[in-house]
Amino acid sequence: MSETQDHEAAKAALAERIAALPDRTLLLMDDDAPFRNRLARALETRGFVVTVAESVAQAIEIINANPPAYAVMDMRLDDGNGLQAVQALHVARPDAHAVMLTGYGNIATAVAAVKSGAIDYLSKPADADDVARALLAVEDKAPPPPDNPMSADRVRWEHIQRVYALCNQNVSETARRLGMHRRTLQRILAKRAPK
Repeated sequence: MSETQDHEAAKAALAERIAALPDRTLLLMDDDAPFRNRLARALETRGFVVTVAESVAQAIEIINANPPAYAVMDMRLDDGNGLQAVQALHVARPDAHAVMLTGYGNIATAVAAVKSGAIDYLSKPADADDVARALLAVEDKAPPPPDNPMSADRVRWEHIQRVYALCNQNVSETARRLGMHRRTLQRILAKRAPK
């Protein structure tokens, strides 16, 4: 089988799993209209019944009226944090599966997303197949290893960002806890995340 045939077979298997779901309702909340519309269409072609929201307030209104079985939520929106919507969904429908999306990926926000009730966390731009696989993940089964895991430099950067967030963005306190010079930490924080 060629790589294209493998991809098509995997896509067909995913569509079959979605079609077999008793409830395929999905809420997609994102304030980036082109991305939201593209992902909504892609998830609909895979079998989900998609409702879109462009704000946290609109998402919470939809959740209160008719809580969906699945949700894909952006982390940062103009009117608040996507974690609020995930928490509202978890209260309204504890069995719902939610995935957080963000363009600001770091371990601290991933931990916050999971603590609020999300089952997974994906960086933007996320592929519709990755989103669908995350939504359908079985809790007891370990996910397959990533195709491109984080480099050691990225893991170090993520750890520093997490400690920095836990110290309320206090550079001096973060440097003290990490055992590094304050100026060294400032240089690291000023740089972009390594690949």
